[in-house]
Amino acid sequence: MASAAACTVGFAALPVYEVYEAGHHPTWLMGLDLLGVLGLPVAVIPHYDNTEGGTHDTRFCYLGEPRLAALEHELPDESAVLGIDEHTAVIVDLGTSSVRVWGRGVMTVRRRRGVGVLVPGGTTLSLDQMRGLVGGRESGVVSPPRRPADDGIGAVHRAATAAEGGAVTLQEAVAAAEPRFDTAQEARDAATMAEVVVELESVIAAWSADMEEDQGGEWARTVLHGKIRRLAGAAGRGLSEPEHTLGRILGPLLGLRRRLRADGAYDLADEVREAVAAGGVRLRDTLEGSEWSWEEESRDRETNSFPEV
Repeated sequence: MASAAACTVGFAALPVYEVYEAGHHPTWLMGLDLLGVLGLPVAVIPHYDNTEGGTHDTRFCYLGEPRLAALEHELPDESAVLGIDEHTAVIVDLGTSSVRVWGRGVMTVRRRRGVGVLVPGGTTLSLDQMRGLVGGRESGVVSPPRRPADDGIGAVHRAATAAEGGAVTLQEAVAAAEPRFDTAQEARDAATMAEVVVELESVIAAWSADMEEDQGGEWARTVLHGKIRRLAGAAGRGLSEPEHTLGRILGPLLGLRRRLRADGAYDLADEVREAVAAGGVRLRDTLEGSEWSWEEESRDRETNSFPEV
């Protein structure tokens, strides 16, 4: 059950609209108590980590700390608040008598006076452990296995399964894709360039399916489209050409052009410029010498500097 419906799962339900939108005095309503039959006397609070309010405290399903603290005093001693972060689910499996936290955030089992236990995404508890947390008989849980150190593949590869309990954000996945794609392009590695594009598309699709609203998806798609255009440009030019052919004679040609300019033979120097331009090379004269770039790359990537000879 999601969002407002999740508020009704416990024995006490939070009337979010009446309190936050209509300004009613904070109070509990009677919930469905679906978890009570499992020995979990809790009031479920979704959107537990919400920060949409900026300077206004909208945590705890838009209650904020003062109102939640006041409502906690109305709960029975043996009960607890079950806080569920946004983009996070708590799955109770009756077949295995287990409780799994799934998604980007954490589950908070909060006792009186704000004291609580954080259960991170990727953690699975037994129902007995969960009952112990709610009843205050257990003070902590085993954290999920740590992620391995970065193996050079980067977060974009791991984030393809982030919706299944990972903590990698979409922004982190996109940021990890950038250097990997750039390195592949510099190494003329078309297969890895394409792999990064495919992986990033999978990450965006997974996050879009997991989000109720846009959480950077359009920005990520813009980055993805830029990489596709760069890959298409490299494919159109040929990843190993013309660098391995025309690139080999650029040094002598630019050296010849420099000597022609020094001798005042500007017409001949211009003919050299036109000759290399026909091969897709753009020249730019500076005080230090001539800089060059492939014409396609000069519009969206680095400028290479070729030493004078």
